[in-house]
Amino acid sequence: MRLSLSVLLVTLALYCYEANAITCPAFVLELKSFLFLEPASYKTLIKILCDPPQEVIQAKMEVKACTDQISSNKKLLIASTLSLTLVPPPFPYCSEKLESFTLG
Repeated sequence: MRLSLSVLLVTLALYCYEANAITCPAFVLELKSFLFLEPASYKTLIKILCDPPQEVIQAKMEVKACTDQISSNKKLLIASTLSLTLVPPPFPYCSEKLESFTLG
């Protein structure tokens, strides 16, 4: 048991050393859009950023209809808890599709 745990830890160290805590701006934009944009604008954004199947879009829109009932103050509290800044930092390795979308 100890040997297998040691091998697992070494394997994780070798293959996961490049992991970091930087959140991709595309994810931040999608999450902020989910909280603060109107449903039609959000639907357009996720179609462009992610190109998900229609079932996924419909499911997200159903959940968004529920979260749209949350007050603006509580949405700001949720965003601050998730440490979402007002403008995501530009990282060159994330989607080029972000160039046409900004929130602020």
